[in-house]
Amino acid sequence: MAVYAKKKMFYISIGFWLILGVECYSGWSNHVLTIKTGGSVTIPCRYDEKNPPQKKYWYSEYDQSKIYTNTSEENLSVIDHPDQSLFTVTMKNLQNKHTGGYSCAVETEGQPNVTYELHLKVQSAPDVSVVSSSISGHEGGNVSVQCFYSSGYQNELKQWCRYKDQSCYTVGRTETSQNSSVQISDDGRRSFTVLMTGLRLSDSGWFFCSSGEAMNPVHLTVTEAEPVSGPTDNPGNSSETGISKNKNKTDTEDQQINKELLSVWLPVSAALLLLLILVGVFTWKWTQRSKQDKHQNRERNDSRTSDAVPQIWQL
Repeated sequence: MAVYAKKKMFYISIGFWLILGVECYSGWSNHVLTIKTGGSVTIPCRYDEKNPPQKKYWYSEYDQSKIYTNTSEENLSVIDHPDQSLFTVTMKNLQNKHTGGYSCAVETEGQPNVTYELHLKVQSAPDVSVVSSSISGHEGGNVSVQCFYSSGYQNELKQWCRYKDQSCYTVGRTETSQNSSVQISDDGRRSFTVLMTGLRLSDSGWFFCSSGEAMNPVHLTVTEAEPVSGPTDNPGNSSETGISKNKNKTDTEDQQINKELLSVWLPVSAALLLLLILVGVFTWKWTQRSKQDKHQNRERNDSRTSDAVPQIWQL
């Protein structure tokens, strides 16, 4: 009996974990994408890079239409990205009539294969939303994403999932993979924050904020780290670099001071030069005036002397 009870518990446990696993996988493949009325969304659709399909399309249960890749309409575009082994579907100006099921599908040798399914819900207040559906960061840096959820999803499981490998990171746990780590914290008041540190170029791609079955896509772009100027491989150069920086700083300050002095002294010098010119002109005119007066006085004296001589001769 004891052996039978242990076996029974063992099979019950196996069944429990299998059910849990199926629920997790089903939850991923049947996500509910909630978008605000009048808003837009871009959805990624991956396909097998080892066996590229002949045709790729976006299928809508709403009107049972197939929109093949590299098609652009007024509010819908399906664009293929072979370098990423995926195509993206962008839907704009979404209305209540667009609520329904959609799927990504590929055709290989005429055989259709659904690769991704979702249910789109257009709402005045989305169950899960993000401020921006596109974020970027530098290699080795950090990036933060804030995901909002409605009150009805407050007690649901909060996750940050990578679309590429369908791996998910859960609130309250820090997941580390090589150089990058992911930490999720829930404020318990309608939002949770995802912090990714030590970013790598391979982290670029699509992710999902999810609360329960509701989700919203986010695209992350990681660019190469900006090069550090100056030598960094020789520690002995640090002092020389510091001296060089100080010297450059001093030279810059001296140049700034010289500019300030120049801006002050140029007007002053111009004013002094003008004053000297005026004084010189005034002095020259005064000298000429004095000479002229002396000459006139001399002429007057000579005139008086010539008038006095005849009078003496008359006497």
